[in-house]
Amino acid sequence: MIYGVGNMLGAGIYGLVGKAAGELGNMVWLGFFASMIAAGLTGLSYASLGSRYPRAAGAAYITHRAFGITAISYVVGLAVTMSGLTSLAAASQVFANYAHAIFTGVPIKWVVVVFILTLTVINYVGMRESAWVNAICTAIEAGGLLLVIAVGARYWGSVDYFDASSIKNPGGDFSVSLMLSGAVLTFYAFIGFEDLLNISEEVRNPRRNFPLALLAALGIAATIYMAVCITAVSVVPHAQLAAASGPLVEVVRIAAPWVPPMLFTVVAMFAVTNTALLNHIMGSRLVYGMARQGLLPALLGRLHPRRNTPHVAILLLLIIVLGLALVGDIKALASATSLLLLGSFTLVNLALVVLKRRPGEPRGGFEVPLAVPLGGAGVAVAFIVNRVIDGVRSGELAPVYIAGGIVAAIAVLYLLLRPQAAAVAEVEHPKQVGETE
Repeated sequence: MIYGVGNMLGAGIYGLVGKAAGELGNMVWLGFFASMIAAGLTGLSYASLGSRYPRAAGAAYITHRAFGITAISYVVGLAVTMSGLTSLAAASQVFANYAHAIFTGVPIKWVVVVFILTLTVINYVGMRESAWVNAICTAIEAGGLLLVIAVGARYWGSVDYFDASSIKNPGGDFSVSLMLSGAVLTFYAFIGFEDLLNISEEVRNPRRNFPLALLAALGIAATIYMAVCITAVSVVPHAQLAAASGPLVEVVRIAAPWVPPMLFTVVAMFAVTNTALLNHIMGSRLVYGMARQGLLPALLGRLHPRRNTPHVAILLLLIIVLGLALVGDIKALASATSLLLLGSFTLVNLALVVLKRRPGEPRGGFEVPLAVPLGGAGVAVAFIVNRVIDGVRSGELAPVYIAGGIVAAIAVLYLLLRPQAAAVAEVEHPKQVGETE
């Protein structure tokens, strides 16, 4: 459960409250609520799948088992992996915005570059993940959010929470399309729960404990998010919140002027750094492992002779993430991350429908009715379609281009490499550094 909460808390909520307020105004809470519904439905499907197949392979294994089409599984698996890189690029933008409050004279783009280079050096030198470190980081991240709620709770009820007027929607007219557009952005804050499926086989009694842990993690994160966004628009006018480089710092500055702004800025930067570093480490190890299995060019499977770290994979990540971070802004990168995962979630939900109806498939300790995966797939498709339509109308097509370009590149890579089906089924859980073949 701590792993799941820690995966979700971080750059998403710290960086997107202001951007979402620019879309939905005081109704920013509704975007998070809609995202919670979408994440909850898919979370229930993941919980059911985790209890049926406690195997560390994730979406690629599930879609391969359901459809048996290697190309689909390859695209899904690598899309999930690439979403970690777009998420890392978005996190670097969030970090730079908060850091700008301290280093006011330094251009944000330079902060982004230095931040990504620093993460690359840390990853290159070598750093092992620890359950204790993850627990401490989660506590600090959650502590910062709980501080926001605590100092701003007395402002609750001071504004109209059904006022949808915003920078994007000055007339204040509410529509389902507006809600879905905001929800695609805020969905980024819930990303991370799906990673629990990749460690489900490490859980004791996974048929019972995995669903409980996943749903509890979603519930805790959703409760914190809703409270934070209601607090934020209660304390800071939505237009001011949308314009703030560090939205939650602005909330604390107004609600609790006795709290040193520098202190909360550092907490926010720490939370974002933790998210970004975990994405960087996991991404490089996944690329290394996939290269070792023939899923990516063999050059990426090399280890540094002294550091024993996948230095070529780390260098590739540096190039990709720098490119993404310097081309896209927070909104575009966060939305692109959401689109990549929403597409994967659609196929995972449909895979559960197929597997539930197929005779001979094992039953799990946590079964859901067909309406759950069908609803999860339907909501995910609605989010994607609405974001594309909204992008065409508003001209904000950067997220669609980023996500579409990544999927197209993965498809081309598949045609060039023609990987084996057995290796594709393991695309999200390749052999890690130090494991034997």
